[in-house]
Amino acid sequence: QVHLVESGGGLVQAGGSLRLSCVVSGITVSRYTLGWFRQAPGKEREFVAAITWDGSSVDYADSVKGRFTIFRDNAQNMVYLQMNSLKPEDTAVYNCAAPLLDYTSTRTEYKYWGQGTQVTVSS
Repeated sequence: QVHLVESGGGLVQAGGSLRLSCVVSGITVSRYTLGWFRQAPGKEREFVAAITWDGSSVDYADSVKGRFTIFRDNAQNMVYLQMNSLKPEDTAVYNCAAPLLDYTSTRTEYKYWGQGTQVTVSS
């Protein structure tokens, strides 16, 4: 059974930074693209960032480019999202996700989801 557990969310002032972590179990992490998504109150879930299984390719939503960095540590079964220059509009529940199939691109269909971690950015 695949499990993803996020941590690292919290309350931060605008301009601040947070690092989100996600530990993945139940799959051979080194074979899977991993992604981060977010959902703000009253809005649909949106793509934030993704990284291929070997870290050779990364992808970001336009809204976070230049501010967020996704990276992974396959030896630790972890994926991270470093968030800098945070804005109030970044406030959301952030989820990490994994696809059903291995060796996919960053814009794959995701099947497995964590429970999410809340990020709140005050102005």
